Amino acid sequence: MTYTIKRWEMRSADEPLVETEANVEGPAEGRVLVRVAGCGVCHTDLGFYYDGVRTRHELPLALGHEISGTVVATGSGAEDWQDAAVIIPAVMPCGQCDVCERGMGNICTRQLMPGNDMHGGFASHIEVPAHGLCRVDEQRLAAVGLELADVSVLADAVTTPYQSAAQLDIQPGDLAIVVGVGGVGGYAVQIASAMGAKVVAIDVVQEKLEGLVDYGADLILNSGEISGRDLKKAVKTFAKENGLRQTEWKIFECSGTGPGQKTAYGLLTFGARLAVVGFTMDKVEIRLSNLMAFHAQAVGNWGCLPEYYPPALELVLDGRISMKPFIRQFPLAQINEVFRASHAHEIEQRPVMVP
Repeated sequence: MTYTIKRWEMRSADEPLVETEANVEGPAEGRVLVRVAGCGVCHTDLGFYYDGVRTRHELPLALGHEISGTVVATGSGAEDWQDAAVIIPAVMPCGQCDVCERGMGNICTRQLMPGNDMHGGFASHIEVPAHGLCRVDEQRLAAVGLELADVSVLADAVTTPYQSAAQLDIQPGDLAIVVGVGGVGGYAVQIASAMGAKVVAIDVVQEKLEGLVDYGADLILNSGEISGRDLKKAVKTFAKENGLRQTEWKIFECSGTGPGQKTAYGLLTFGARLAVVGFTMDKVEIRLSNLMAFHAQAVGNWGCLPEYYPPALELVLDGRISMKPFIRQFPLAQINEVFRASHAHEIEQRPVMVP
């Protein structure tokens, strides 16, 4: 059977995204065709379009890697997914190579990222491997006031900080610090809180900080008003007043900016763990020996392993992570306007493009 797919493709950084049509045959063995319900607009998409970050697939290319939808066709071996509501992992390891078999799919050299290695979710449909899809219970989703399109952003904005929290081994009673509380960092605050940590949220936008007071932020600090040693002193005071350790802080760098990375690195203390979650082309100057002196650790975080998707989704379905206040749906036909407004920081919530 032949299917017609509509896509909004990037041709160059100088041109608006263009709507195109393509006819494709039914999915190949082990693959499925998903009718897109929603696709989130991520900082990474804007990086490809505005900041010169190169895609691995040559242009023209449909961007978008935060995707949810319904399986409308299956290849052989994937029939069990027919009609399933799913979230597509933003990074899809092959599942068969040496690193995948050793649980290290994040560094799989055959991984696929929609909107980077292949056409992404700013489209009516997308064909992807069935391996690693996350099934969604739409009845439970409706019970917490969400639509299938809404949880598209779980594919990056939620699961990426969830994997970071797992790598940092967040435990009840920990002090977690989140630097940059935008689309990803805001969920990092909620996740760390749901895992039992006391959470310090740091940003330069006061409105973002105040918006998280009811969603897990125990202390908010504006790094545009307090920085350097004074910022670290404020965190130490908070830890002391709340009976928390002065050591082993768990730090998420989610801003994806040079100043944010310097702020996060400056908060290292003895035994601290730093997760670099946000991406930037900026370069920063730091004293690397601080890692040695504090016996601290810094770890990167690329995407999220598919096995973390179900437990991350469970936090949403249980109401321990709130999504609705932090997302906003737009028709896919408005994608050029939404890109411009997002890049100009005129949209507070994370946009979800709906075909």
